[in-house]
Amino acid sequence: MQYITPPDLNDSFSRVVLGGKEYLLRFTYNDTFGYWSFGIYDLEETPIVAMTKIVPNSPLTFFYENRDLPSGVFGVITDLEKVGRNDFINGKAVFVFIPYEDLKE
Repeated sequence: MQYITPPDLNDSFSRVVLGGKEYLLRFTYNDTFGYWSFGIYDLEETPIVAMTKIVPNSPLTFFYENRDLPSGVFGVITDLEKVGRNDFINGKAVFVFIPYEDLKE
């Protein structure tokens, strides 16, 4: 399992290496409706998965079929029903990438 900390910004790109390949993750907080979303992009900022609403304790990319996706699933681990603006920073929520290999164990 790989832990990814979204920056303390309402809209950002983060460069990550998943399965030996570089990706850009975009994290966006919608202040009007109070939710986070994220997207997966290649290094030229071409979307692989456009903005997906972050739902706690659910596999966020499980139902996406795209050969350009990293081999695994993204999710948020938390005891909260809804992830607020500061919950990644204050440690109440953790954004993770779980390789499929880890799910077999």
